Amino acid sequence: MNCIQVHGIRSHAFHGCLKEETEIGGNFITNIDVICNFKNAAEKDDLSTTIDYVDIKNIVEVEMKNTSKLIETVAYRIIDSLKSKYPEILKCKVQIQKINPPIDGDVKYVAVIVEE
Repeated sequence: MNCIQVHGIRSHAFHGCLKEETEIGGNFITNIDVICNFKNAAEKDDLSTTIDYVDIKNIVEVEMKNTSKLIETVAYRIIDSLKSKYPEILKCKVQIQKINPPIDGDVKYVAVIVEE
């Protein structure tokens, strides 16, 4: 099988359980790995027969705008949206990093990883 990766999708969004997170927002980085078979697309050199990187980025942007308390929820929404648009996806991995989370201590980011 083959893997398409779109990593480092930056977003400012309003996910979190704290009031400040939903008012001020925070910065997030999303990484997507999509497992599929794009051999036919490669042989034909035809974008219309594979998964478009731009669509992946756009789906992430849409789902990141839909505020949730948990980034876990957002990760599952992204997977559901990707698989809905591209039923040929065999497996999808989504990592969402919350940059500088509002917790005690010096923490660069927290992250969730969902594979389905």
